[in-house]
This record gives sequence, C-alpha cells and structure tokens, in this order.
Amino acid sequence: MVDSLTIHFFIYPWGCKTISELMINEQIRDKEVRVIGVNGEQLGIMSARDAMKLALDAELDLVKIAPTAKPPVCKIIDYGKYRYELARKEKEAKRKQKIIEIKEVRLSPNIDTNDLNTKVNAARKFISKGDKVKVTLRFRGREMSHMANSRHILDDFAEKLADIATVDKPAKVEGRSLVMFLTEKRN
Repeated sequence: MVDSLTIHFFIYPWGCKTISELMINEQIRDKEVRVIGVNGEQLGIMSARDAMKLALDAELDLVKIAPTAKPPVCKIIDYGKYRYELARKEKEAKRKQKIIEIKEVRLSPNIDTNDLNTKVNAARKFISKGDKVKVTLRFRGREMSHMANSRHILDDFAEKLADIATVDKPAKVEGRSLVMFLTEKRN
C-alpha cells in the first residue's frame, strides 16, 4: 500500500532578468544586507530573511539598490511605483535633450560663384535650424594635385557664413577631400 504524499514546489524567479538589473524580494540571496526603510530611515544591517519579513509586513518589496556596496544596500519600496518613476524620469530626460544633426554640403574645386552662393544659402538654412554643417570639398583625378590651391574655397564659404556660424573644426584632408565643420554662433 502506498501512502499519498503532498509535495509543494516553490518556484522562485532566480534566473529571471529584472528591469534595470535590480534584484527584488527572493532574488536577493546575500547573508547580510543594509536596509533602508520606507521613509528613508536606516534600519541597520540584518539578514536578508529578516529584511524580507519587514518588507512583507509593510506589504512592499525589498529592492537591492546598491549591489556593489559592502554589505549590499536594500530598500523597502513599492517596486511597481519605483519602476514607473524611473521610466517617467527617463522619458522626461529624452524630451529635454536636443538632437543635433550633421548636414553635409558638397563642393568641387571648380565651383562657380553662383553655385557657391546657392550652397551657402542651403548651409545657412541648416545652421539656422540648429544643425551642424559638414562642408566637403571633393577632389577627383588630377584635381588632387591642386588641393592646396583650393583651400580658399572653404575659407570663402566660412567667411560668407561668419555672421551666423563659427568654424567648429578647421579644414582638414580626409582621403580625397577637404572637410570643415561649421556650428551655430553662440551669443
């Protein structure tokens, strides 16, 4: 005759990945942790089990916020609310940051003055929008031997935009071209 035994299995998410790599509740397996209470008060150093009991009594989560400290620092907080606050702060930071794009204007060594003025006007629009402008003077074939004589084209270009732009990086040879960067003038 066989007796029936009830076997209870507890499945803990040991291998689960946590958002922002924070360990919560049962994932904390340290012997001793420094605990910070709900209102930010120091509760001292205690075993992880005792800290977990305190968190359960408060119906909140135990979150390891400083895993590299000796002993690791854990805080009793509402993890869902904490995640929401982090996501909101991250979204706010993204909204406030300004993305500066780099627009390119290509020139050739034998460019005519009217064509140069058209390119200057295009660069003026880009700079007024707050973008950086990369001015590239491209050389092909035999034009490579006259690279030094064509530097004045980039100087003229920068001079025509001197009222709204400054030279961020002066003209420099990169392969088969001379490259110069212009940015908006700061007041």
